[in-house]
Amino acid sequence: MTIEVDYRFPAGVDAQKQAKIIAVGQTAGTWNARFTDREATLKSHLGEVISVENDEVTGQSIATIRFPEKNVENDISSLVTMIFGKYSMAGAAKVVAVRLPKEYGLQPQFGITGIREKLGVFDRPLIMAIFKPALGLSAQDHGGIFKEVAFAGLDIIKDDEILGDLDVAPTLERLKACRPIIDAVKQKTGRTVLYAVNVTGSADKLLDKARLLVREGANALLVNVLSYGFSVLQALAADAEINVPIFTHPAFAGAMCAAPNYGMAYSVVLGTLMAYGGADAVLYPAHYGSLPFDKLEEARIRDILRDRNVFPVPSAGIHPGIVPKAVSDYGQDVILNAGTGIMDHPDGPASGVKAFFAALERFNKGESFDLENLPDGVLRKAVEKWGNGN
Repeated sequence: MTIEVDYRFPAGVDAQKQAKIIAVGQTAGTWNARFTDREATLKSHLGEVISVENDEVTGQSIATIRFPEKNVENDISSLVTMIFGKYSMAGAAKVVAVRLPKEYGLQPQFGITGIREKLGVFDRPLIMAIFKPALGLSAQDHGGIFKEVAFAGLDIIKDDEILGDLDVAPTLERLKACRPIIDAVKQKTGRTVLYAVNVTGSADKLLDKARLLVREGANALLVNVLSYGFSVLQALAADAEINVPIFTHPAFAGAMCAAPNYGMAYSVVLGTLMAYGGADAVLYPAHYGSLPFDKLEEARIRDILRDRNVFPVPSAGIHPGIVPKAVSDYGQDVILNAGTGIMDHPDGPASGVKAFFAALERFNKGESFDLENLPDGVLRKAVEKWGNGN
């Protein structure tokens, strides 16, 4: 089996030459007469330039290189080292697509189907919130906020990615403040609410911390994969004791992906690598949100994730007014993730949750989101504050 990677080179770069350098230099390299007797084996490890296509309008080129799968360890870390290790420092080039065998890496343990089964929700987008403010709240504050939004109908809540295991609200204390509410909602309504607890710490302690959190009742985890490494994600996803959905955050992705002619495309890092690294749900910016993001690249991420049964989670600046655009783009299999779009609702977080459900209902009826057509209520107040995405 083989791995195929597309590299984009800007105008002025000899793409054929650079592709050959990658194919050889990122695999077996060159050898001299001392190794003639092993030539067949060495050649079997070489990469191969499959094609080079030039765009006459932009001057850019796309080179496709095929790599032997036996050169890597069925993980993301060795894959990234092979396809763009030292060459990433050699000049202008960007990895814009990676095609892997379906059996490569890890399948999501839960993904779209498993998360829906846990929640018992199969016929609509899921609504997710983020604890806000990000820092400075006590564990008891988290519990109070969680109670409001959970009983208002929220499906999932997560820690802010910035919030680690800090003295102001230690991770285990946050969980202990929120876990009884998960149980109370289940007992009183029959609903399950997921709380994705942010797992942080040094590599020698992080797995043990995750296992402890799950033993103490955590029913989902959040991981800053690009900060802690894909090997951490894969270790969490493969651990039998960590049998809960893993939500991944895109923190640091801009440093890897935003430069036009360097690094890797967002769809590679937040799509392919996350999907094959064991993530169950992946957060990334929505193009109509608060962070600049390319609409086509967002669509690529969505499609790559879904092809692997991983939940897409468009985020950053999501609020009830953009529900029509989001559902038009994504359909039902999407998690709408809002921080201030829920927590800063004029009538409080519970009303923020209810505004999202009111928006879904109104969209399903085909009714207008223009302010003059909205009746008084939680959705109107949300649109008055944040607009309707137009």
